[in-house]
Amino acid sequence: MSTRINLLPHREERRKRSRQHFFVLAGGTAIIGIVVVGLVHTFYDARIGSQKRNNDFLKQEIAKLDKDIAEIKKLEDEKAALLARKAVIDTLQADRAQTVHLLDELVRQMPEGVYLRQVTQKGLQINIKGYAQSNARVSTLMRNIDASPWLQSPQLVEVKASTVEKRRVSEFDLNLALKRSAPKDDGKGGPAKADGKKDAAASKG
Repeated sequence: MSTRINLLPHREERRKRSRQHFFVLAGGTAIIGIVVVGLVHTFYDARIGSQKRNNDFLKQEIAKLDKDIAEIKKLEDEKAALLARKAVIDTLQADRAQTVHLLDELVRQMPEGVYLRQVTQKGLQINIKGYAQSNARVSTLMRNIDASPWLQSPQLVEVKASTVEKRRVSEFDLNLALKRSAPKDDGKGGPAKADGKKDAAASKG
């Protein structure tokens, strides 16, 4: 007589345990995956937030630097304007002093027998017109101007015979230039000696 054993319940139970085990593993894996994804997301979100804060800080600092640069540029422009005004004032003061030197030097270098009727100044360029007793007096005037510490570059534009109060004279038109500054006295009487020579030449003329 043979014995029959029904294995169906046992197999069904094993399949059930296998399914439960699979679901547990799947659920655990899913939970672990979700946790890992959450951690990664949190990590990168924190990194992004930190970088955003750094970017905001850099933007603020750049804005401050731009403001400082604008302020520095404004100060530089004001400085340049002040220097330009100072240069203009210095030039005006120098030109005012030069006018005094011009008139004084013309008186010093003018030989006897030479008379001016017009003096025109444009910057450093001077034009003088006048009368001389002779052409030699005009030549003496040009030599005196050439040796002057304040005057230079005499150029004769025209000299012609003319009559003033029934006297024959030489009418001349002369260009010359005014120096920005005269050479200083070396303490040995250099300019004074030169003036003496010029006065002597003027008296001879």
